[in-house]
Amino acid sequence: MKRAGRNKARPKDAASPAPEKKPGYAPRAAATKILAAVVDRKTPLDGMLDNEHGNGAYRSLSAADQSLCRALVLTSLRHKPMLDAAITRLLERPLPSGARALAHVLTIAAAQILYLDIPDHSAVDIAVEQANADPRNRRFAGLVNAVLRRLSRRKDKTLGELETVSPIPDWFRDRLVEIYGAERAFAIGRAQLSPPSIDISVKSDPKGWAEKLGGTVLSTGTIRLDKPSGAVTAMDGFDDGEWWVQDAAAAIPARLFGDLSGKRVIDLCAAPGGKTAQLVCQGAEVTALERSKSRLKRLEQNLARLKLSAETICADMMEFDPESLFDAALLDAPCSSTGTVRRHPDVLWTKDFSDIEKLAEVQYAMLERALAMVRPGGLVIFSNCSLDPLEGEANVARLLAERPYAALAAFTPEAVRPLAHLLDGKGAMRTTPADSLDGATGLDGFYAAAIRRL
Repeated sequence: MKRAGRNKARPKDAASPAPEKKPGYAPRAAATKILAAVVDRKTPLDGMLDNEHGNGAYRSLSAADQSLCRALVLTSLRHKPMLDAAITRLLERPLPSGARALAHVLTIAAAQILYLDIPDHSAVDIAVEQANADPRNRRFAGLVNAVLRRLSRRKDKTLGELETVSPIPDWFRDRLVEIYGAERAFAIGRAQLSPPSIDISVKSDPKGWAEKLGGTVLSTGTIRLDKPSGAVTAMDGFDDGEWWVQDAAAAIPARLFGDLSGKRVIDLCAAPGGKTAQLVCQGAEVTALERSKSRLKRLEQNLARLKLSAETICADMMEFDPESLFDAALLDAPCSSTGTVRRHPDVLWTKDFSDIEKLAEVQYAMLERALAMVRPGGLVIFSNCSLDPLEGEANVARLLAERPYAALAAFTPEAVRPLAHLLDGKGAMRTTPADSLDGATGLDGFYAAAIRRL
């Protein structure tokens, strides 16, 4: 295909509305800005999509346009290397290195054409308008039009070609290949393309709530909703505090303790409170520790809705000195979150391997501190949602080698019975997005190990 190159700026039609007034322009323009912030400036997505303090262009949108904007950004991030490949194949030569804004316009438009139920002509038209509205990109408006129209014409062929393209950035793909091998790494990468499921944990009667809400009870007790519709907060039982949203894999670490009746347990890094609620429901007398005041407030609100009671303390666990030692501790440590990219596809674009290395060191210090908070004979469950063994297996191996008072402990038999295929044979559990539980796919990536203080 010949590159359209330097077409002249299109004359303004006095009767035509300004681009920003055109229906559909604003959410696409906002999505393009947000995508650029994630990819080029490593800005986390959640903050930009916050209705109170988020990106100004996003906050100015109507609720319907905000929904479209979110869909555009999430789809573009999940498929970005595939979208890049599709666009590159239609260019006679690469875009100029300084044309980052133009690249993001093309990415957002290509995501609509290939992966979203949006008329192709609308995606093309708005993308051309975006190019014309930016003095830096105006000369490329013809190129945008030609590339996207050709992409629309060969959509099915392109989708077939992209089946073999990894949807994750090179740095992470290479790391997964090193850890899991090429085949499994590819499967993990492709698994993150699936929209996240909605899983819930219930205080009691999983079977009854599954029937009421239209879900399936997994062998771990989690309910996976089959076809959820509408707002989660409007569903039966939410206001009454009968259940809370929690990924099936994220619900496993707390369950590994088994029955905690009469035990004093500290939940470290406790917000938003799903694991705290589990520990209370398992019979524990729980102390929930969280260093962020705002996150602790959210935890307290969640516990209040669930009508569950726990002692809550705002403190940094590295500085917290309990009056007496606990029987057990749950450390769901802050990590790179690479196991949660179905929900947070920006993670792979805002972090890199150096972040994993730094976070692994922080986690090791936290693991040591957690072990110091339990009595001799006490148990620590250490978990996180990273797919990298530097943040899991390597930390546990280092602790066992450097601290003679630490020993790997067996999980409670009844807790691990449905998880046999997820155990690593060394006393720990690992899930990846390519794994399934009772046939249910799309788990978050999680690691968990039990450590006994001798």
